[in-house]
Amino acid sequence: MSRFLKTLKDSPKRFGLSRPIGEEFPSVEELCQTTRLTEFLKTANVFSGHDEVEHREKIVGNLSSLFKQWLQEMCTEMNVPQLVREQVGGKVLSYGSFAMGQNMKDADIDLLCVGPRFIPRESFFSSFVEKLRGQQHVQVKHVLENAFVPVIKLIVDSVEVDMVYVKINGRRVSDSLDLMDSTILQEMDVISVRSLQGYRGTQEIMSLVPNAYTFRLALAAIKQWAKRRNIYSNMLGFLCGVSCGIMLARICQMCPYATAAVTVATFFRVYSSWNWASPVMLRVPEEQNCNLPSWHPSMTRQEQMAIITPSYPQQNSSYNVNPSTLKIMKEEIRRGHAIMEHGLQNGSLWKQLFEPSDFFKEYRYVSKNLEPVSTVDECFFLLRLP
Repeated sequence: MSRFLKTLKDSPKRFGLSRPIGEEFPSVEELCQTTRLTEFLKTANVFSGHDEVEHREKIVGNLSSLFKQWLQEMCTEMNVPQLVREQVGGKVLSYGSFAMGQNMKDADIDLLCVGPRFIPRESFFSSFVEKLRGQQHVQVKHVLENAFVPVIKLIVDSVEVDMVYVKINGRRVSDSLDLMDSTILQEMDVISVRSLQGYRGTQEIMSLVPNAYTFRLALAAIKQWAKRRNIYSNMLGFLCGVSCGIMLARICQMCPYATAAVTVATFFRVYSSWNWASPVMLRVPEEQNCNLPSWHPSMTRQEQMAIITPSYPQQNSSYNVNPSTLKIMKEEIRRGHAIMEHGLQNGSLWKQLFEPSDFFKEYRYVSKNLEPVSTVDECFFLLRLP
């Protein structure tokens, strides 16, 4: 509670495309309800413990060191001049839920590997993969070099990790490299642009919410709700982590001082009556002279649901939604709204909201054998860049 109050003074008064729908400061009861929400999620074992968070950070650090070692080995193999080799650098950056600081239990880690232009992508998916295979506690599950967003899928010390590769147009990857500068895309190959979208989208979302603490907690609740109600699978035409994040970030912009509990309630209230012919957006779409196809408002005529990524080139993260899955999601959102309408003073509120859905009994036409897909890369895999 005190942590929330500390962050209020740093919350900006204007965020997003419109004026807030509410700027009231939270009541004592609303703060208490957020505490109850936090305790419920902890009881449900949603969050990672301190040791597990440190374990994941160590995994990221080890993989970063391994990637930089590989870059040096590639420089030696290619007889790159010593001066270039010393300055080649390299970056490994996290994105998705781990980078947002959610620390949800059993969530995977999405990593962006950034290398110079002379290191071929083919080598990342061959010699770097072999280097990974030679590491203790590293299991290479899949090497999807020809996927829309090429990715290496690993299990490292029981933690799932996805690694993508981006080549910048330069001989070195400096510490000061700004991957949020859209001009960097101008001379970047299309596959690198696709692979970079997850990182850029994560950074943009976090920069566009008024209160990161409220956003993280409320997003953990929304994801838990979507998973428990079996509507968290981009490949099946439902919500994914990116879509949930954008939808919730828009609510945070509308109610910059609301607690996480009120933010969750507002999420269901707003989207239960949302006109899905209108897109969910966090900012005015950015325009750049990069000749990259990006989402345009005219596209909403062909889309069931438009949830637009904030970073250039903007894309619809819910592209795979179809009439059937939209109907199911609308029903679930209305159900959530009806539960929240009983009031935040209802002690059984969170238990009701997160009650598991017998999805396959209710919707028998959906195969039980389809594996849910919800990682950042799997969401961006479907975005329609060439």
